[in-house]
Amino acid sequence: MNAQGSDGPFTLFVNGTAERREAVTTLADVVGELAGSPDARGVAAAVNGAVIPRGRWPSLLLGDGDRVEVLTAVQGG
Repeated sequence: MNAQGSDGPFTLFVNGTAERREAVTTLADVVGELAGSPDARGVAAAVNGAVIPRGRWPSLLLGDGDRVEVLTAVQGG
């Protein structure tokens, strides 16, 4: 987690896949891309192995080399 963010270009690892980013990206941006909305229910996110509370997603700037995991709860059996 880079407190300054990265002006780009830089590389994030999202759910194990490298992604090139050209501009400042927040955790809420990434969650929104994957879950359809950063407000989606049943979603959890971690950066570099640390679970990040939902309230911090919009302000958490991601930087080069950060590893983001976005998990969605699935119902069923």
